[in-house]
Order: sequence, then structure tokens, then C-alpha cells
Amino acid sequence: MTRDYSILQSIKISVLFITALWGVLVLDSLFSLHLGHLGVYPRVEMGLIGIVTAPLIHGHAEHLAANSLGLLVLGSALIYGYPRSRWPVIIIIWLASGFGVWLFGRSSFHFGASGLTHGLFFYLFFISLLRRDRRSIALMMIAFFMFGGMLMSIFPRDPDISFEYHLFGGLAGLGCALAFRNWDPLPETKHYSWENQTDGNDDDAIGDLWQQSPEEVAARRDDADKPGPKA
Repeated sequence: MTRDYSILQSIKISVLFITALWGVLVLDSLFSLHLGHLGVYPRVEMGLIGIVTAPLIHGHAEHLAANSLGLLVLGSALIYGYPRSRWPVIIIIWLASGFGVWLFGRSSFHFGASGLTHGLFFYLFFISLLRRDRRSIALMMIAFFMFGGMLMSIFPRDPDISFEYHLFGGLAGLGCALAFRNWDPLPETKHYSWENQTDGNDDDAIGDLWQQSPEEVAARRDDADKPGPKA
């Protein structure tokens, strides 16, 4: 059973996750845990654990701060707008992006939540193009206004930034948009009382003919042409 969250509840869930990430970073710094080795290391068996753990690890506060805003906005948009597909989307992006890095990434430790944020952005972007309902378009416009640059950050730029995580996160988001485009119900269309009312100023010569099909108009015309008494 799915549960609809308000936008405030969706933000709270995102904040809780971000707070947990900051907690991991603080513990890593305080106790010198050197958690970077829990990142994805491509094509090495020990690097497989990073598929699960890498999004939780960040090298420094600036790294996590850069991802926190994206997680807040994009995560909240997903949780609020897509009640049936939100958790499968997050799980698939999380795992598929890491697995793509493990298969094709450079030989180095890859970690951070940027693969998740790129996956969320690409999901929100492409599913709005597929569904084209008001809510999806509104959420996409917010995401694109704030994070439209993610469309370009899937390409290599800085050797210290894992563009592979961005790329495979984006591909996972696109795949989820194609797979789950019909999962979530369309928002109800509101109808207002004035939409079914007339103002009494209709042309008497036309009457309600504009509401009838051509076949109905032709049938009325044939009846009128038949011989017989007419009032």
C-alpha cells in the first residue's frame, strides 16, 4: 500500500537522510575511520561493497554540502510527486549507478551521493516528458531551474570528480522513467461549478446546437422537413 506524503513530510524525510550523511562524515572525521575504502573500486571484488556503501561516504564537508541541496530538492520532489514508484526508483538508481561504475569506471575509489542526485534529476526530467501532467511538469521545472547543469556534468571535466557516477546515475534515472512512467496515478483534474453553467446570453437562433454532434443536428433537420402540422 502506498502512502501520500505532503510536501512538508517529503522534505522531512529528505532532511533525515541528509542528516544521516552528515553524521557519517562527522564520525569519519572525529575518529579517522578513513571510510573512503568503502567506495566503489571498479572490477575488483572488494570494490563491490561500494555499490551499497559509496553513496553514504563523502571526502569532506564541501563535497557533502554540494550534494545536500540536490538531495533535499530532488529527493523531496520524488517522494512527494511519485508515491508508487519513489522507493523502487531510489533503490534502482542507488544500485545501478554503483554497478555501472564498478564495470566501467576508472581504477580509483568512487564515492559520494552525486550518482543518486543525478539519477533523481534525470528521472524527474524524463518522466515529465513521458507523462506530461501538471504535477510532473511543475516538479521538472523546479528541478531544471536549479540543477539543469546536471545534463552536462555526466561528461568528464575534472579528473577528481567521478563523472562515471553522474553518467550511470543519469542512465539509471532515464531507465526508471521509462519503466515506471505509468505506475503513479495522474493527479485529479479539478472541475469548477462555472464550467457547466451558461450565462443565459446564448443566441436563440443557435440554442444548444453547438453542443450536439453533426448527426444529431442532421436528424433534427430531417424531422423538421417532414410534412405534417407544425406549431
